[in-house]
Amino acid sequence: MQSPEASTAATPAQIHLALANFADEVVGTLARLFLYVGVLVLFAILGLAALGQLPDLRDDEPAQKPSWSEASHSHPAFAVGRADSSEKTASYIILRHPEGGRMDVMRWTGEADKPVAELEIYREGAEFDVARPATADLAIRMGLDAGALLEQAGLIDTKFGPVVLFRPSVTAKGTQACLGYLKRNEEPALQISGFSCQGDTLPAQRAAIACTLNRLTQLASGNDPKLAELFAHAELKRRACDPAGSSDWLLGAANAQLRGAL
Repeated sequence: MQSPEASTAATPAQIHLALANFADEVVGTLARLFLYVGVLVLFAILGLAALGQLPDLRDDEPAQKPSWSEASHSHPAFAVGRADSSEKTASYIILRHPEGGRMDVMRWTGEADKPVAELEIYREGAEFDVARPATADLAIRMGLDAGALLEQAGLIDTKFGPVVLFRPSVTAKGTQACLGYLKRNEEPALQISGFSCQGDTLPAQRAAIACTLNRLTQLASGNDPKLAELFAHAELKRRACDPAGSSDWLLGAANAQLRGAL
């Protein structure tokens, strides 16, 4: 007959079996834990990808900056009243920027669809760069080379106040250069610019630009009361167009001071 001590004593085989079972449990638990964490990481990656927040790991491809795009479904916000029934706007293009900016661009063409005038109303958004010269792209819009220099060519008086004129520093002999123009407004943040090749003489060109700006009207403010107020106040200062280019359009005293390349 076995003693109690002998019946309760564990054999080496039993101890080995118990340790093996314990090791299997530990390995199984760790495997299930890694599987659980892996599933969580996979769901997190899929969630970030779905939200478009997954960072681009390709360092060799820089992120593209938001750019301007044509807003074909937007409605014109401005118009230029006709001086005669034969005059028409060749095109009206609306450009929008993802950061809030909007450009309304009107262009007029002449023979062989050659641009003769342009008017751009730029309502600034967060994309506006204060360090970039306001006339940086005006030369290109005038049909000049990117490196062409512009010089100030005086001021004209319009219903929006004084407007600065620009012309190429160098022009081909025997050709009449087009005139560019620029008017900035701080509140609301607005920039009116463009060019005109209309007129055989410099006074006629200046008068044509002044006439265009005085005929510029607002069709819709886009829920911007400050913009509506700006055009309402400007309308009170509107003058009749003078095709002959009367000196009443000009700010003669200031014109003598505005010279030099930009």
